[in-house]
Amino acid sequence: MSTTIQQLKRPQSIAASSTSSDRRRWIALAVLCLGQLMMVLDATIVNVALPSIQHDLHFSQGNLTWVMNGYLITFGGFLLLAGRLGDLVGRKRVFLTGLVMFTVASVLCGIADSQALLIGARLLQGIGGAVASSVILAIIVTEFPERVDQGKAMGMYAFVSAGGGSIGLLAGGVLTQSLDWHWIFFVNVPIGLLAFALGKVLIVENEGIGLSGGVDWLGSALITLATMLGAFAIVKSTEYGLLSARTLGVGAASLLLLAGFLALEARLENPIMPLRVLRLRMLMGSSLVRGLLVTGMFSAFFLGSLYLERVLGYNAIDTGLAFLPLTASIAIMSVGLTARVAERFGALNTLGAGLASIVAGLLLLATAGVHASYFPGLFFAFLLIGLGAGASFLPLLTMGMADAPPRDAGLASGIINVSVQLFGAIGLASLGTIATDHTKSLSAGGHSLISALTGGYHLAYLVAAACVAAGVLAAFLVLRPPAGSLQQEVDELERELDREYATAEPQLA
Repeated sequence: MSTTIQQLKRPQSIAASSTSSDRRRWIALAVLCLGQLMMVLDATIVNVALPSIQHDLHFSQGNLTWVMNGYLITFGGFLLLAGRLGDLVGRKRVFLTGLVMFTVASVLCGIADSQALLIGARLLQGIGGAVASSVILAIIVTEFPERVDQGKAMGMYAFVSAGGGSIGLLAGGVLTQSLDWHWIFFVNVPIGLLAFALGKVLIVENEGIGLSGGVDWLGSALITLATMLGAFAIVKSTEYGLLSARTLGVGAASLLLLAGFLALEARLENPIMPLRVLRLRMLMGSSLVRGLLVTGMFSAFFLGSLYLERVLGYNAIDTGLAFLPLTASIAIMSVGLTARVAERFGALNTLGAGLASIVAGLLLLATAGVHASYFPGLFFAFLLIGLGAGASFLPLLTMGMADAPPRDAGLASGIINVSVQLFGAIGLASLGTIATDHTKSLSAGGHSLISALTGGYHLAYLVAAACVAAGVLAAFLVLRPPAGSLQQEVDELERELDREYATAEPQLA
């Protein structure tokens, strides 16, 4: 109560300064989300343009996969290292450096006239994307320490992260069909320049831990190589097979490097990744649940796109438009609705309801047949998935960052991003293999190609629904706070103070 009284007695000059600072950080949030959107779009916008790229640069089918896989491998490989560098040398500096790398790489991709230049530029683009996106969550947590404002800020970030992929499909279709594939990369340049200019002025730099204790270069190399090899094994498993000798061999090498990294970090005084972070229950538990969630989301997104194009005959623009209920519902939930629901019913209950909605949407997709109409079946399936994602990502983000100490916030942000990339890649590889194998089995049994494809997608949707359902169970087992815990009392006190401040705010104005 005394805090509220002091706020009411602030001098007008201090109130004006506070208003200016508040405006600055919200504009800075828009800049961060703009950078995140650019990188999320790039993960899907290229999918639509692959046939045109293959035709113009004469890619073989095998080499063409590197246009996507090169980006995914370096993006996944550098997330943890970049996140920790943000803690050490400053997150603003790391974010802006990543933006520059990503924008320069986008120019190189756009002017590429050979396979080697395009693949090399995509590798660099993945590094830039990882460097910039790895610290965004940590900056948001630092800029918005208050519960209510942090919920709104996280909601905007969640919308960009979850809904950007479907926007990328639509944007890719429009740019490729109306101009040509080069513009899917050139469009990043003005966005990157604007985000850099505004970010340099508006984002406040944190005081990094510093490099006085030395840099764990060996640990940095080990974790980067381990994650890159792991990403390589996963994304190439669709080509070589999940249980092939090549996939298992590369995966084993990744695990050996990871074991060596953990052994090294346990012995160092100033490790690149302090192992105490792995003991943060909310961070690691939310990462597990998020991984199960994105497995279901990615299946709906990518396999849903294939179903719309290969079975129902949609073109690229129609496919992007078909996902608008998913994108729009995520946006509606992210602008504050999820935060208010979580405030009233609790973050865990909101998360559980969101995951259940995604399960229902996936089960509805599993009933869509060869001649399915868009409305009502597909429309409501995408709507349920979007509502569920919008209700789930914000609680997962807030719970995941809740127990991360400020000095390790960048590393925690990197871990959250890695969980999305790792589980998303594993989920896509596994569900894609399941769909393909079942399609082959149905074709061998005499089904038509369209019918066999549909059956393969249906089985993948059912497996994805089971993964998300497992996420519901994991959430209530791992993320439930102990009954009567001190944290519950603190949370309740913070909610009471927030309500008092909300009551007093009109008088402040």
